[in-house]
Amino acid sequence: MKKIKFLDLSFRDGFQSVLGARVKTDDFLPALEAAVQAGTTDFEIGGGARFQSLYFYCQEDAFEMMDRCRQVAGPDVNLQTLARGVNVVGLSSQSRDIIDLHAKLFKKHSVTTIRNFDALNDVRNLDYSGRCIHDRGLQHQVSVTLMGLPPGLPDNYPHCPRFYCDRIREILDAEIPFDSVCFKDASGTATPATVYETIAEARKMLPEGTEIEYHTHCTAGMAVSCYMAAIEGGADKIDLAMTPVSGGTGAVDILTMWHRLKGTDYTLDIDYEKYLEAEEVFQECMDKYFMPPEAKETNPLITLSPMPGGALTANTQMMRDNNCMHLYNDVIKAMREVVRRGGYGTSVTPVSQFYFQQAFSNVTQGAWEKISEGYGKMVLGYFGKTPAEPDPDIVKLAAEQLEMDPTDEPVVDINDRNPKLGIEAARSVLKEEGLEETEENIFIVATCEQKGVAFLKGNAPLGIRYKEDEQPEAAPAKQTATPASTQEVGQYVVTVNGQRYNVQVEPGQDDTPNVSSIEPVASPQPVSQATAAAPTSDKVDGQVIKAPMPGTITRVVASEGETVTDGQTLFILEAMKMEVEIKAPRAGTLHSVAVSEGDTLVADQTVATIS
Repeated sequence: MKKIKFLDLSFRDGFQSVLGARVKTDDFLPALEAAVQAGTTDFEIGGGARFQSLYFYCQEDAFEMMDRCRQVAGPDVNLQTLARGVNVVGLSSQSRDIIDLHAKLFKKHSVTTIRNFDALNDVRNLDYSGRCIHDRGLQHQVSVTLMGLPPGLPDNYPHCPRFYCDRIREILDAEIPFDSVCFKDASGTATPATVYETIAEARKMLPEGTEIEYHTHCTAGMAVSCYMAAIEGGADKIDLAMTPVSGGTGAVDILTMWHRLKGTDYTLDIDYEKYLEAEEVFQECMDKYFMPPEAKETNPLITLSPMPGGALTANTQMMRDNNCMHLYNDVIKAMREVVRRGGYGTSVTPVSQFYFQQAFSNVTQGAWEKISEGYGKMVLGYFGKTPAEPDPDIVKLAAEQLEMDPTDEPVVDINDRNPKLGIEAARSVLKEEGLEETEENIFIVATCEQKGVAFLKGNAPLGIRYKEDEQPEAAPAKQTATPASTQEVGQYVVTVNGQRYNVQVEPGQDDTPNVSSIEPVASPQPVSQATAAAPTSDKVDGQVIKAPMPGTITRVVASEGETVTDGQTLFILEAMKMEVEIKAPRAGTLHSVAVSEGDTLVADQTVATIS
């Protein structure tokens, strides 16, 4: 009987997929300790979105978190992190010195293995980053990223077994040093047949004894079947998780897979009772966190519009932050065309974020009216070569709007020439801000940019969602007395996923109140109070300037009363990790500024007027 190894994703990918990566270190360390005591020897504990999220939302240092995990896990456990090739742990690609610093610092801060992938499967992006990981004394797990394509697409080569095995051949021909290979399907949309054929053929190509690992998610409902296909194709190791971050947008549960392997020629060889105890500890640890309902769903739309679990809940949490969760289904549906016209890059970070941003822009600003920066740079070649040629019309739009020419130059060569990237650029920012110039701080600024600076200066906001924060807002508008009864009846205003409803509650039988009517409130209310203060067009002498999409004002560039020019940037609006400039529609004087930094706006909300 073959023992199948497993990597426990709970404390990185699990957090990212189910809780938007927003979890405090103190809250999960008891669960990590319980999992070690149950017998787990391999954990994913950092990298990916769990690097930036600690600075963006948790007010914590990722390097300290990794060190604390090592203290709990002990010296012999494999602690693994996730890297995005030349992007390392950011959404933006980096220069060579930062890529090398990533490997150096992660080795320093307790990491054993780095899984290294490129969302475009451009092997050039795995070359230098992989050599840095190897040369710094870490285990390098080189990855090929998988995804199922929507039906009816004109090019079936990208994301077929031959395409994936061609990438393995490129890795071997480039002589990139690696210790193991992972086939990573972040959206869970590859079919069992594709998984089996890919791994069986890769097994023939790879050097004897090479460990093959398979990674997938439950989002599309095929994870257990795909894991069986991977195992039967020759995989040695699979990625699993513990409840409450297993299933749904997460990975298959350890106990579920143990049960599936009963009666076969394979086993996880675990003590079932010990893992039951570990999962109970983990559930207690996470009980106070808000669990987004979409995190526990199997969504059939994902097979057509592949959105990985690791990006899905991170994006829906941001949509809740920006009071636009009601747009979620429309954005997911819009992704299908965005993937098709963008060159079929794998929907995994950062490309999944580019897809989601462009779909969000198409829904909120009109189809292809605005090319988001990340998506535009991707189709133009600034993140590497896409698996297929992007739609020429989209490339033309991106070139015009971003004022950049298409390129096929290696990403690291482009970035090395960019004076805004690299160690020296980050060091200059630290000096300007009066911050200590450590290697860790340099890396934080390089990968987290201004939000990294905010953290280092102690100005980062707390963005964690707890259950108590998500209780329905109940404000009785009128109350009807009910003598000799404990029933609470009357009319209430209840907020659900950012939408407000008038709810009428009336007496029922057996002292049980009945909801007699639910009606949506006509005007959605933003998180900030800026709407109430905003002037309306019929009361202002001048042209009204409105927010192009939901988002948060991160910077007010122009002041009230200032004379501005046509096209001048007035405000910076952040939405879904995009910075959108709100510009002057014409020259004139800015007045009636109705927003401040930190205000969360709805689409078409008035921000100012110009006359």
